[in-house]
Amino acid sequence: MNTKEQKMQAFGRLLDTMDELRVKCPWDAKQTNESLRTNTIEETYELCEAIIRNDNQEIKKELGDVLLHVVFYAKIGEEKNAFDIADVCNALCDKLVFRHPHVFGDDAAATAGEVEKSWEQIKLKEKGGNKTVLEGVPASLPSIAKAHRIQDKARNAGFDWNQKEDVWQKVQEEYQELQSEVSQMNPDRMESEFGDLFFSLINAARLYKVNPDNALERTNQKFISRFNYIEQKAKEQGKDIKTMTLAQMDALWNEAKNTEQ
Repeated sequence: MNTKEQKMQAFGRLLDTMDELRVKCPWDAKQTNESLRTNTIEETYELCEAIIRNDNQEIKKELGDVLLHVVFYAKIGEEKNAFDIADVCNALCDKLVFRHPHVFGDDAAATAGEVEKSWEQIKLKEKGGNKTVLEGVPASLPSIAKAHRIQDKARNAGFDWNQKEDVWQKVQEEYQELQSEVSQMNPDRMESEFGDLFFSLINAARLYKVNPDNALERTNQKFISRFNYIEQKAKEQGKDIKTMTLAQMDALWNEAKNTEQ
């Protein structure tokens, strides 16, 4: 691993490279915060995919792409005389010190749970920080991640189930309400009750320390793998998947499941 001096040199090299690109490369020179935004989202998702695959080489690569965007935005801020990368780093360090009084102050916290319990209260005390507990949840977050963050923040403020097992009664309640609306075939009410059921299941996942987004993505990948198996086997048998019966596809689906075990 690199020494701290080598890490600082590497970061300095990145800043120098960004400065040069901004001047000499026509594409880099014309970029703005707005033009970079969608690329930043894409790079973040690519990093998430690498993390899901637990591919260290890809994680390293994608971290570099995300870091490039951080440096790029800071460079644009510098050109506007608004802030530079040092301001970004110092603001982050100040925030980390303020939010960790058990490390940099006199507070005590022996467990991660104790840290999380005081986290939202600390953030509410920040100068220019969140005015309400849920204010810090980005509006643009995907729905599953947003629901998880909302529930987590509410928990940190003390709003949670006394016993995690109690959540299953809520799940059953929401499922029964959904069934009732499905029998009435009211699209608006069905959508509302589906949302309530999803929210309660995400809450259950949180209580049992399961990341719902990771869980769903795991199932997505499992489905893709099994469906690709059906398509491949159909081709090998000279069949068109669109003309296969459900029973034929189910048989190949079960074959795919067996190959996973």
